[in-house]
Amino acid sequence: MISQLSIFVENKPGALEQVLRLFKDSHIDLVTTTLADTQDFGLFRVICADPQRACLMLKDNGITVTLTKVQAIELDNRPGMAADALQTFAADDLNVRYMYSFLLGGKGILVLRTDNIDKASQLIQSKGFQSIDDDDLRRML
Repeated sequence: MISQLSIFVENKPGALEQVLRLFKDSHIDLVTTTLADTQDFGLFRVICADPQRACLMLKDNGITVTLTKVQAIELDNRPGMAADALQTFAADDLNVRYMYSFLLGGKGILVLRTDNIDKASQLIQSKGFQSIDDDDLRRML
């Protein structure tokens, strides 16, 4: 499992830039980000090099943030690998609530949140997927 920051950002000009500037000023490298919006706010999900320090820095600056663990697996960078992985989850009746991916060190990294973390962890291990944790991620940077 890896640490993910979920940051609530107002839907107004400059709000996202303010958050990104805090990362820059704190010298915290972003690995990947995703932004989903609603009418009033955005949910900015971040995987970064130092999630605990980032979480404290954001809170110290009045930003609403939560630090959660999400599953991450390493895949070969070939077409269809994410589809094959998700087929395995679907076959075991495991719902993926959200997911995003990125490339790092020539490998595909699939980040996902399921409706049953324990079942997903068992499935990842039993099907031979390479699980990624925070230390693995730092080594890959």
